[in-house]
Amino acid sequence: MLKFINAIEIVIAILLTISILLQNRGAGLSGTFGGGFGGYHTKRGFEKFLVFLSIFLSCVFIVLAVINLILTNKLN
Repeated sequence: MLKFINAIEIVIAILLTISILLQNRGAGLSGTFGGGFGGYHTKRGFEKFLVFLSIFLSCVFIVLAVINLILTNKLN
């Protein structure tokens, strides 16, 4: 059971990392050199999906980590 939870945690960690890296694709150093937009814009479409996906994956990761901790303490 613990191996299965650990494997799922690894997959979710990879997906979470990818979803975070895909956000703010062009925002790198453009603000440093004056090329930043600086205004407020709402997230639409795929950006909004990535934000909600990141929130969902982080919540699932935290829940799995707590379950993993509980199961590990019960076995020892």
